[in-house]
Amino acid sequence: MDERGIAVRGLLVRHLVMPDGQEDTREITRWLSEEISTDTYVNVMDQYYPTARVDEQRYPEINRRIHGSELEGAYEVARDAGLHRFDERRPLIWESRN
Repeated sequence: MDERGIAVRGLLVRHLVMPDGQEDTREITRWLSEEISTDTYVNVMDQYYPTARVDEQRYPEINRRIHGSELEGAYEVARDAGLHRFDERRPLIWESRN
């Protein structure tokens, strides 16, 4: 990191949390922890938004934004896997998604 807190080298993994995707997050974070490093810098993203061909008839399982509890759960399973370096530069807005 430079003096401004910006990475100048290294690895940043961006993980998009999906509706009802906690088991996927668990497997991904376990793999990162075991195969890469528990020091892996992770950006847990809550930006999923259903668009295009996603609707109530097609892919209803992902036809919604994630809930705040799902975002919190993603951080919890990542911590349980041993990860601890999270990109949290912007405030998390869990309350508005519950």
